[in-house]
Amino acid sequence: MPKRRVKFTFPPDLVTQPVIFNMGKQHHVVTNIRRANVTRDRGWVILEIAGDDDEIDKAIGWAKEQGVRVDPIEGDVVAG
Repeated sequence: MPKRRVKFTFPPDLVTQPVIFNMGKQHHVVTNIRRANVTRDRGWVILEIAGDDDEIDKAIGWAKEQGVRVDPIEGDVVAG
């Protein structure tokens, strides 16, 4: 199953919304949070998204439409 790693950066109005859950449910992708930092008014998540390439593309496009900034991540993510 293809996988892609991305960084989602959330604006204040989306921090408390279930964006990742909704994305997975609507676009039939599996998400794995690798790292995250969330405060009251901002947040970012390093996310691994697995699924068909078309579904991954649609899921990322949907997240951008919601107002999430999406940046690609290359290589493995080490917790630290």
